[in-house]
Amino acid sequence: MNFLTGLIKIAIKWTPKVIILWVVNYQLKGIAEVKDFDLELDERKVYVHTQLFGEVESIEVWMENFGMIIDEDNYKFILQHARSNKPWLNNTLALMVGKAWKIPVIPQLTTYMPLAYALLKFENPLLSISGYIESDTGEL
Repeated sequence: MNFLTGLIKIAIKWTPKVIILWVVNYQLKGIAEVKDFDLELDERKVYVHTQLFGEVESIEVWMENFGMIIDEDNYKFILQHARSNKPWLNNTLALMVGKAWKIPVIPQLTTYMPLAYALLKFENPLLSISGYIESDTGEL
């Protein structure tokens, strides 16, 4: 899967930001407008600047060192650092950081989970599931 994941990463890097913004904003019409974003899969960083429909102030979110792990037969998502320009969102993100969140099984997407895992798996050999707290609900 290395060739395929490499190809997907190249496609993500080479896709013009304006096209991604147009597609995302078309889907979010009447809900929010994404003003800017930056996604660095290799560095595990995401930045999103959005404005909710009808709101005056925008929201900015920075997330770092995120990825997927496999625990037994379950895929889990881990977010190690996140912050926002909004205190209420910082409080929400604090509840998510450092926990292994089980990704729900969606039958239509199960064939794509190995690919998503290959794109987002933690490369750090020091990382282990024992270092993370299971989420209260066990679901993402």
